[in-house]
Amino acid sequence: MPLSTLQRRLWTSALVGGSAALLIGCAPLGQSPGAAPSPTALPGAPDGSRPDPSGSAPGPASRPAAPRVSSAGTPREYRQDAATHLYAANAERIYAGRLPPNLYAIGVLEVELDRQGQVQRLHWMRAPNHAPEVVREIERTVRAAAPFPLPSRMGRVRYVDTWLWHRSGRFQLDTLSEGQD
Repeated sequence: MPLSTLQRRLWTSALVGGSAALLIGCAPLGQSPGAAPSPTALPGAPDGSRPDPSGSAPGPASRPAAPRVSSAGTPREYRQDAATHLYAANAERIYAGRLPPNLYAIGVLEVELDRQGQVQRLHWMRAPNHAPEVVREIERTVRAAAPFPLPSRMGRVRYVDTWLWHRSGRFQLDTLSEGQD
């Protein structure tokens, strides 16, 4: 039996209202649903706010004493280890789930590392020039994550990954991306 236009509108309103109530109920205590999940806004945030001017970056409380050793034999294999390392060093900044269709910035960055996993060079193959604050933040994030896993089988390594940057300041790397709507 087909629904009338009024019935369809009522059902739609009920579904939207119920979904909104569910989402509001899932917000952490003491935080409004539209509020940012962290106290410091990151580059790309729609309100234009900036991170702590001291230059300190959000990150893990302590770093491991010795870097992990990568068994990767090719730059493509190493890219997986590097992405996993970056995710571990920036767990609170990773966009969880599938990314929306429109992202704030997308950049393709080539990273060159020495035998000790230290960053030797960063080269933008496709920089998000419309968002220079994102370029600076990605470069800072990569340098702060050093030392990377030691490229033991290759000595030095040069790998490329694509950064998918959401307007909230959270990101995914193409290597470990959960996809996009």
